[in-house]
Amino acid sequence: MPRDGNVTIRSAEQTDAAALASLSTQLGYPADADTMQRRLHHVRANRIGEVFVAVNNATRVVGWTHVVERFHLEDESFVELAGLVVDASARSAGVGAALLRKAETWAHEHGHAKLRVRSNVIRERTHGFYRREGYIEKKRQVVFEKPLS
Repeated sequence: MPRDGNVTIRSAEQTDAAALASLSTQLGYPADADTMQRRLHHVRANRIGEVFVAVNNATRVVGWTHVVERFHLEDESFVELAGLVVDASARSAGVGAALLRKAETWAHEHGHAKLRVRSNVIRERTHGFYRREGYIEKKRQVVFEKPLS
């Protein structure tokens, strides 16, 4: 497993589900371990990108990211960061940057020339992080959603 600073970055495993759920909840997307295990299994079974975790020296998962290939008729293909979260206790320690580098490497290895990330407009600190990492703001948009029952 490649090391990056104080963390090791590796592919997520089913046994990481509780940690993934806890971190997702910190970001404002509550999930329990069973739900996250089911989602991770779905990602793996359907080859929907890759999920990486950052593990600290104490072998605790302190962050994760999910990268997904996107193909749209109106644009060249790219990889999108479907999620990136770092434990509150590990922020500003290089964990997010290490996960981002892994995502960029994965995108490049899969033949893509760009990585795209969406970030909620209220996450100003996160926007600063992406800018420091060389990302530029391309546009702002409104997200519409309709529950289907």
